[in-house]
Amino acid sequence: MQNYLTPDILKAEAGALGFFLCGVSNISPSKHFSVFKHWIAENLHAKMSYLARPDTLAKRADPRLLMPDARTLISLAFPYFPAHQQPDAPSPGAHGRVAAYAWGLDYHDILPGLIQQLVDRLSFSKMGVQYKIFTDSAPILERGYAAQAGLGWIGKNSCLIHPKLGSYFLLAEILTDLELQTENQPIQDHCGTCQRCIQACPTGCIRPDRTLDSSRCISYLTIENKAEIPLELQALIGNWVFGCDICQIVCPWNQNFSHSIEDSPLLGDTPLLWVDLAKELSGTSQDFEVEYGVRPISRAHHTGWLRNCIVAAGNLQSFELISPLVSLFQHHPEPMIRIQAAQALARYPISVYCPFLVQALNSESDLQVRQTIQELLQPTSR
Repeated sequence: MQNYLTPDILKAEAGALGFFLCGVSNISPSKHFSVFKHWIAENLHAKMSYLARPDTLAKRADPRLLMPDARTLISLAFPYFPAHQQPDAPSPGAHGRVAAYAWGLDYHDILPGLIQQLVDRLSFSKMGVQYKIFTDSAPILERGYAAQAGLGWIGKNSCLIHPKLGSYFLLAEILTDLELQTENQPIQDHCGTCQRCIQACPTGCIRPDRTLDSSRCISYLTIENKAEIPLELQALIGNWVFGCDICQIVCPWNQNFSHSIEDSPLLGDTPLLWVDLAKELSGTSQDFEVEYGVRPISRAHHTGWLRNCIVAAGNLQSFELISPLVSLFQHHPEPMIRIQAAQALARYPISVYCPFLVQALNSESDLQVRQTIQELLQPTSR
C-alpha cells in the first residue's frame, strides 16, 4: 500500500486524541528479541507460561505472523497520572497503594476506541488500508519497537523512558500494510551511571541487563501471580496491593519532566488513589465486581486482590485490621487466603496471633494450612 501520510500529519492527529508520543518503525525483527528470548530461557518470566509458547515467540520475532501483509508498525504512547505526585493517604485508617496506571479505568477498554478514532481520522478504511489495533493484547515487543520508532530508550528498570516526558505512559500499536516513512532516529540512552531504580527496588528484581526477575517483582506478585505470595517476600511488598511504581517514582527523568495529566479519560470520575484495607478485607466477591469491574484491578480477581490486601495488612500491623484478618483466617473457604491471613497475623505481637493459630489446629482440615500454622508457631519462625 502506497504511503500517503507524513510523520507530521500522523503525529498531529495522534496528539489531538491524547497520544503524546507517536512513531513509525518497519517490522523487521526487533534487536530486542534476542534479549527477550534469553530472558525466557533463564525462566525469568516466572509462571507466565503464555510468554514462552512457541507460537507467541515466533510472533514476537516476526509481527507479520499477526498480519501477513503488514509493512509498518505505528507505536503510540498515552500518558497516565504520575505516581510520584500521589497525594497523601487519608487519615485515619490503614491504606494500600495501587500502581498509578490502575487509579482509573481499564486502559484496555479506553485506548482501542481512541486508536479507532485515529485510523478513522486518517481515512484508513476509505483508502482500503488494512490494519490491526493492539493495546497490550498481542505478542509484540512493544518497548523494543517503540524505542526503534524514537519514543524513548529502555531504561535500567525495563521501562521505556522519554527524555522530556518520563515513563508514565501506556503503549499501543497499529499494524498496517501502509508503507510509512520511518524516521529511524532512536533516542540515545540517558540512564548513564544512575542506579536509583536498582537500589530502590525492595525485592531486588531489577537485573543488570535491564530485565526483571518476574518472580521477585511486586507487580508480578500482586497481579499475574495466582498463587500465594512467598513468605520471604511479603515484608518487602509493604502496602502495595496492585502493582508497584517505586522504580518509576525514584527515576530522575520522571521527577524532573513528567507532569500532571488533566481530564484524562483513563482517570474516570473517582480515581482510586488509596485503598481502605479494612473495607477490602471485609468485602465480598460481589463488592469487588461492583467496585473494580471496569478497573485494571479486576485482573487480579477477588481472591488475588484479597491476598494482596492481607499481605499489606500484615505489613502495616494496624490493630483495626486484626478482626477482619481473624475472620478470613477462620472462615474463608480458600486455603490460600487462610494461609496468607495466618502469615499476616503472625506479623503482629505473639499475644495477638497465638491464641487464634493454636485454636485453629483443632479445626483446620487442609494439610497445607495446618503445616503453615505449625511453622508459624515455631519459635524460629519469628
